[in-house]
Amino acid sequence: MTSNDPEQGVSASHRALVRRGFALEYATLGWNVVGIVVLAVAAIAARSVALAGFGLDSLIEIGASTVVIWELSGTGEARQRRALRLIGVGFGLLALYLLAQSAVVLATGFHPHHSPLGIGWTAVTAGVMFALAAGKARTGAALDNPVLRTEGRVTLVDGLLAVAVLIGLVLNSALGWWWADPVASLVLVLYAVREVREIFSGAH
Repeated sequence: MTSNDPEQGVSASHRALVRRGFALEYATLGWNVVGIVVLAVAAIAARSVALAGFGLDSLIEIGASTVVIWELSGTGEARQRRALRLIGVGFGLLALYLLAQSAVVLATGFHPHHSPLGIGWTAVTAGVMFALAAGKARTGAALDNPVLRTEGRVTLVDGLLAVAVLIGLVLNSALGWWWADPVASLVLVLYAVREVREIFSGAH
């Protein structure tokens, strides 16, 4: 017999959304764990600073996903605030990484080799990260969970960074424009810094 109790329906709906949140985070976690291995192989083969740096970004994304899984496993505002601060730290590390990587590449004029593996992986990763970010935004909004919504923006930045690295790899291979990737990455620094400011100012 189907229950007509609205509270029971709401509870079932909430549990389904939480399960979806877990699934999105585990998918992100798994993709980035595989990505670290793929990017390490591609970076060594191509001697690419951008691909090596993107591997570091994958580590940051793994950390952010782990924070959300931890937060979804418990309750309480204190736990939520702590999770948001940890994600804010992740955004800060991402901004520092992007700034340092771009500065080093531009200063040294480092020219990486052509990387078919890197181009293929970053292209697929961009699509996967954008899809996961959209899912986290919708699920976080439905749950009214600022931690999941905020981490979804980390995933969005990961997708944007994948596009920036992809553009840099393609332009380097096709036209020899080695500087394209670090220049594109600098734009994302501003986005990451803005997120850090909003998180620690209590805007979320």
